[in-house]
Order: sequence, then structure tokens, then C-alpha cells
Amino acid sequence: MPTCLPTVLRRCHACASERFRANGKFRVNANHKLLDAWLLVLCTACGDTAKLTVLERMNVRSVRTELLDRMHDNDPGLAAELLQDPVVRRRNRIALDWDDAWRLDTGGSDHLDREVIDVSVRFAARIPVRPVRLIAEGCGLSRAEVERLIAEGKLVSAVRLGGRLSDDFTFTLKR
Repeated sequence: MPTCLPTVLRRCHACASERFRANGKFRVNANHKLLDAWLLVLCTACGDTAKLTVLERMNVRSVRTELLDRMHDNDPGLAAELLQDPVVRRRNRIALDWDDAWRLDTGGSDHLDREVIDVSVRFAARIPVRPVRLIAEGCGLSRAEVERLIAEGKLVSAVRLGGRLSDDFTFTLKR
């Protein structure tokens, strides 16, 4: 589950840094019956503000009132939703860095001493994580040990455990 908003990867025009942090602040501008809305992000090096376009020249009547209210209230939940929206990311040419922005909740470690463990992993948000790292943290193993268990066939899953995943998956660990 996420612990904070991810770092936004985009080049700063002031200092050439490539990392911004979002704090959930929005700017909404009305020009007659047209609205523009941006999510504000701050450069981690120089503190300069950049704007990520959320709405561009939208008719006021076509914008849902609850969306507009959430922007006016600077809702951090809305900021998290918009950062994960592929349309917003593509429009603003940004990527997200989820390092140190999530935590693993295992529900206790009493299951680790069993011979066969069936585990179901559920994501609270679409956070791309390497399954090997997730399994290593959750089971108290090293990543090399997890790789060895996969190679020996003692750790099996219906999905490929190499690369990154952001969808729910299950795996079985045989000791």
C-alpha cells in the first residue's frame, strides 16, 4: 500500500534536476466559461514549481462539480489518482518513481514456518513493484534466496515473477 505520493520524474527548467514532489496542491483558472487546472509539483533541488496539466480549456459545465470541489480543497487523494492516470502522465511527459513510497503489510509472520505457503498479493494502488523484492521482504528472505527458490521450482506462480507487476497475483512457496 502507498505511504506517500510518488516522486515525479521530469526535467526542471530552472536547475536541470529531474525529481519533483507533489504535495496535493492544485491551481484552477477560469477564463470566461473555460477552465484550466494544474497539479503543482515542486523541484526537490531548487524548490521551483512546475504545473502538470489536468484540465485544459474545458467548458465549465462539462466538469463534474465533485471533481472541481476536490481540486479547490487540494485533495491529496485526487492528486494520487491523477498521478496514476496514464492520460495525465502521457500529456505531461512524466514518469513516477515509487521508491520508498510504499510499504508491505503481511498480516503477521506466523505463516512462515509452514511447509507449503499459498500467498495472495493484493495491491491497494497500482504501484509497480518487483515481485522478487516483495516476496523477499514479506518472507524475510534475501532476493538471491528467492531467485534460487524460483530456479529450483519451489516458488511458483501463474504470472512471471521477473520484471515489475502492479496487478494482484498469487504464488506458492514450498520449503
